[in-house]
Amino acid sequence: MRCPKCGSRDDKVIDSRQSRDSSSIRRRRQCLSCEYRFTTYEEIERSDLRVVKRDRTHEPFDRRKLAGSIAKAFEKRSTSLVTLEQVVDEVVHDLETGGREVQSSAIGAKVLEKLRGIDEVAYLRYASVHQHFQDVDEFVDAIHTLGRRVKPNVLQKELFPPETGQGGSRPGAAPAAAGREAAHKNHGRV
Repeated sequence: MRCPKCGSRDDKVIDSRQSRDSSSIRRRRQCLSCEYRFTTYEEIERSDLRVVKRDRTHEPFDRRKLAGSIAKAFEKRSTSLVTLEQVVDEVVHDLETGGREVQSSAIGAKVLEKLRGIDEVAYLRYASVHQHFQDVDEFVDAIHTLGRRVKPNVLQKELFPPETGQGGSRPGAAPAAAGREAAHKNHGRV
């Protein structure tokens, strides 16, 4: 292993630990030349898993590409990196136990299944790309599939305020208008 600081190839392993799901090993190393400490990860390379894309082309499965798309869905959300890695690990494990080829749509469906229970906004972001949303109606349909209704923004003013049966004015509207009128008349008088 080449030291990232000085480039020397001589190092020693200080500590080794398995990941939670035992799919990789984290090794803490120290360069013997400059004594710089760095971390490496060792995992089984699965080169036989291939992705069948929508246009029927094939490409090798790329874990980094999957992790990047999931991270983009969680952008500016308060989710830990540990959670993101756990989602990636679970999806990869499911894919590896399924066979040598996997449809890109199946990968997207597995990711959506995981995201739905973690963060609904990340779920909608990922779904909008994976399912190629073309208009707002498709977003609304996706929101309804989450089992929630759209919540109104309490800071946004209502276009048509609720009316009462008393001459079409809102409760409290007349006293407020009378108060403003009285304040306007008294303005300038000391």
